[in-house]
Amino acid sequence: LFLKRHLGVGWREIFKNLLQGRLPVIGAENELKAIRRLEQIGVDTLTCVGFGKMGSNPARQQSFIVTEDLTGSLSLEEFTAGWENEKPCSERVKLKRLVIHRLAMIARQLHESGVNHRDFYICHFHLWRQQWLAVAEKPVIAEEMTSPRLVLIDLHRVQIRRRLPLRWRLKDLAGLYFSAMDAGLTQRDCLRFIAEYGRVTTPPEARPLGLKKLLQQDGKFWSKVDCQARKLYYKAHRRYPPVAWPQRWC
Repeated sequence: LFLKRHLGVGWREIFKNLLQGRLPVIGAENELKAIRRLEQIGVDTLTCVGFGKMGSNPARQQSFIVTEDLTGSLSLEEFTAGWENEKPCSERVKLKRLVIHRLAMIARQLHESGVNHRDFYICHFHLWRQQWLAVAEKPVIAEEMTSPRLVLIDLHRVQIRRRLPLRWRLKDLAGLYFSAMDAGLTQRDCLRFIAEYGRVTTPPEARPLGLKKLLQQDGKFWSKVDCQARKLYYKAHRRYPPVAWPQRWC
């Protein structure tokens, strides 16, 4: 089991968030609500086995949440470590396509359900390596695309709305792209993600659309995702990222 405790954030943190137009996260209840919401929409996440809180003062409220641990799993960041420098084999290519397909599906499910993560990085996705390797070894993978699990964790800053503003989609997607830039991505990988994620500015019933049509209508949005992700990468590493975004499409 895994225990996460919240011991009170203080009035300073609460006022800082309110002045920035954000609802402050004052305890573990926000993570509990996020877990319940992800369960409703079919996104794999942690299993909550216990929750409690004490006190009515929001600045001093204490709370905890207990979840099942992920023994035997590893983060997607660990799983893809070294991919940038390795010569891709057929199994690796299949694995990468599986991962991209699954990530795009999860991102779409979250955003269409009014959910944004705020720390949407590949290190917050956990998987069971042997399960993914077993799927990649199969000669036909199309029917297995949704089988391997990716468990989304670290939900304490999740926001839930009826409809997700575009800027929060952008922030999530830029964070995800930034965190995957050292995983040996190619332009085709980026386009595969966009094709699976689908329309940004219209309701989901407007799908399916061809990739070229998607980029004609949402190209400016994806260019902003690229720009923001590059800024995050440069800020973190003091160098420019290795991935070349397919500008000719945008």
